[in-house]
Amino acid sequence: KVREVLELDQEMKDLANLLIAEQSLLVFGRGYNYATALEGALKVKEVALMHSEGILAGEMKHGPLALVDENLPIVVIATRDVCFSKQQSVIQQLHARRGRLIVMCSEGDAASVCPGKSCRVIEVPQVEDCLQPVINVVPLQFYFIAI
Repeated sequence: KVREVLELDQEMKDLANLLIAEQSLLVFGRGYNYATALEGALKVKEVALMHSEGILAGEMKHGPLALVDENLPIVVIATRDVCFSKQQSVIQQLHARRGRLIVMCSEGDAASVCPGKSCRVIEVPQVEDCLQPVINVVPLQFYFIAI
């Protein structure tokens, strides 16, 4: 599965080129993928020297939602696991605020996580919940190194 996700290299470089001039980035995760969000945000700080925050998606309404607008890029990790339906709700709320969404989802879930193709989608292979962060962190590392 890691070999499969390594094929996203060019897609992540293209995404990095779109976001290279940004000054800030939020990364939302939940469950096992909260650690992935923290790691992704840390890589942005370390490699791109850009402000970034990894945020527990369940805490979105307690402050971070006020930061969301059409200018701020936001990565939401919403792979199919026990937290998937809650992450769909987070995506809907961010979409309602016109957030610039980049959603990482499981293969085949693009239509259900991105209403009306209004966001950028990164599809990754599906594995067991506890192993999903191993897969999800790979494209994030590609992105942050490409910046």
